[in-house]
Amino acid sequence: MRMSAMTLIDGLRRDPRYLVAGFLTLILIIGQVWLNFLESLGQFATAVVFSMATEIVLSRIYYGKWPNPISSYMTGVSIGILVRSPAWWTYAAGSVLGISQKYAIQFQGRHLFNPSNFGLCILLVAVPEIVAALSKQWSNMPGVMLFIFLLGFVVISRLRRLDIVFTYVLGFILLSLVRSTITGVPILAELSPASGPAFQLFIFFMITDPSTTPSTRKGRMGYAVAIAAVEALLRFWRNQNAPFFALFVTSPIAMIWERWRDYKVQVKGPTIDSSHKGGAMSEPVSHDHLD
Repeated sequence: MRMSAMTLIDGLRRDPRYLVAGFLTLILIIGQVWLNFLESLGQFATAVVFSMATEIVLSRIYYGKWPNPISSYMTGVSIGILVRSPAWWTYAAGSVLGISQKYAIQFQGRHLFNPSNFGLCILLVAVPEIVAALSKQWSNMPGVMLFIFLLGFVVISRLRRLDIVFTYVLGFILLSLVRSTITGVPILAELSPASGPAFQLFIFFMITDPSTTPSTRKGRMGYAVAIAAVEALLRFWRNQNAPFFALFVTSPIAMIWERWRDYKVQVKGPTIDSSHKGGAMSEPVSHDHLD
């Protein structure tokens, strides 16, 4: 019994997804207590249940094995928080879409989209009349917002993805200054999205997903700059969902580019890590975000 407990603790320590899942759950609790930002507990539960059930079914069908449920749990929680809709079916659909694409849309054994972002974006495009993204702000709670930011930096440092977060945030700030100068919109208004929980979910749980980000620091920083640049362009048209659509566009391009670069290196002679060799379909592992 003691050995089993020690094994469990060691597993929790070694797999950063559990730490990230705990952080995501903490944001959920804080957001619900202070902002009441869930549409309903029933809709939230629908997102989580359908996400985990879809992962289990597809893993059994494709690989004949039981999956670790932590990634699908995080996908469901993210969908449950970010989707705003009176229709219950949208929460189920967002989760099913997000998990399914990990198995259906792959390039050389690697899925191309962050699951929760994929599900959210498809819903925003397909049924914009009944679906919106979370837009609440920590307006009167700067202490809570600062606490989540600081804790987020600590958690993401375990994933070695702080380079993405810092590069994206710097790009967001600089490009907000550019937009403010060009459009005349006050700089505080351009920076206001950073004060909301959706921004924190985006930088800590979506753009940092190890399964859908480049493997090198230089690549990750370029990836973050690209997301910030596409987002800035979309914000010129006052698109409130700009960061999500920017990630949706940028992520598959970055993944395909990295595979193509690795292929060129492989053709030239040096051996690369077997995890980068394409070919057979591999089991999708995501931390969704850490999906």
